[in-house]
Amino acid sequence: METITPATAPVLLENVGYRIGEIPVLSGISLRSEAMRIGIIGRNGSGKSTLARLIAGLLEPEPGRIRIEGVDVFRDRRAAIRTVGILFQNPEHQIIFPTVAEEIGFGLRQLGQSRQDAEAGALAMLADFGKAHWKDAPIHALSQGQKHLVCMMSVLAMRPRLLVLDEPFAGLDIPTRMQLARQLNASGTRLLHISHDTRDLEGYDQVYWLDGGKIRASGPPAQILRDFISEMTRIGGGDDLSHLAS
Repeated sequence: METITPATAPVLLENVGYRIGEIPVLSGISLRSEAMRIGIIGRNGSGKSTLARLIAGLLEPEPGRIRIEGVDVFRDRRAAIRTVGILFQNPEHQIIFPTVAEEIGFGLRQLGQSRQDAEAGALAMLADFGKAHWKDAPIHALSQGQKHLVCMMSVLAMRPRLLVLDEPFAGLDIPTRMQLARQLNASGTRLLHISHDTRDLEGYDQVYWLDGGKIRASGPPAQILRDFISEMTRIGGGDDLSHLAS
């Protein structure tokens, strides 16, 4: 097997940190992976969403560097939109246009495609998902799960090398979670899934445990998720809700 070096690792974070004012949110995050399905587990407040936005190039790491397929996704935004996509927890934070086809076509226009090509690409994506009849459907009439699927199709239409998932299954019922997960796993896209729910990461290739803004452990999902559940159960037996952030 080829040795993973900084030059070849598809997903590379080196000593990444981030602060909000004087408050450190993340520190010393280093991660090198060529896995196709990477999971990051952590409880609320551990810095997961901040890390998702850093990896997607929406925030600048201070200090450290992030490279996805060799691209500095914060500094080279033109290359970044072809390299990494992100799905947020709330699809309302992602959706802009009133109809499904317009929403999917927008990303393709951002890649420089003509209006005609973007429309054709949106229709092709809908057909691939068996949703050609959604073309003119108004977004506001869709269920929460259907809106998530529109966001997924919009990002996948741009064919990113890495798709960052920032807890997109939170608040969804079991059948909807299963259907969205099945679509994601069938996409063939490299996934980096960030969650507090161990169910989301079962069967992943590699899992990192984020705790207090730092990587606490990494390894096979069976081991890391088991240890995470054990620690969360221990904490749940106490009263850390009483602790105020400094």
